[in-house]
Amino acid sequence: PAQMMAMPAVAPAAAPVAAAPAAAASDPVGPTVNSPMVGTFYRSAAPGEKSFINVGDSVDENTTVCIIEAMKVMNEIKAEARGTIARVLVEDGKPVQYGQPLFELKA
Repeated sequence: PAQMMAMPAVAPAAAPVAAAPAAAASDPVGPTVNSPMVGTFYRSAAPGEKSFINVGDSVDENTTVCIIEAMKVMNEIKAEARGTIARVLVEDGKPVQYGQPLFELKA
């Protein structure tokens, strides 16, 4: 119980602080892939499996870039843009908010 209480207290406080400078820094570099929902961000289909994408990978509109778990449903998130992954802006397993930048692209 103490661990469950500690994680939510740390994660929401850390996520906006970490995301705000990253989002501001990414504006002049290129577009971002944003979260279409509130949920938990996962870079791979299961723990220990290969990430869907990594820095330097090329993506297009139909490339699956991550999974967001919302209400026990795993939702595959597509890039919806063309480019190369420049930066991953969210840590694996962390909560994300609607519209939060997840990845930074180089066009």
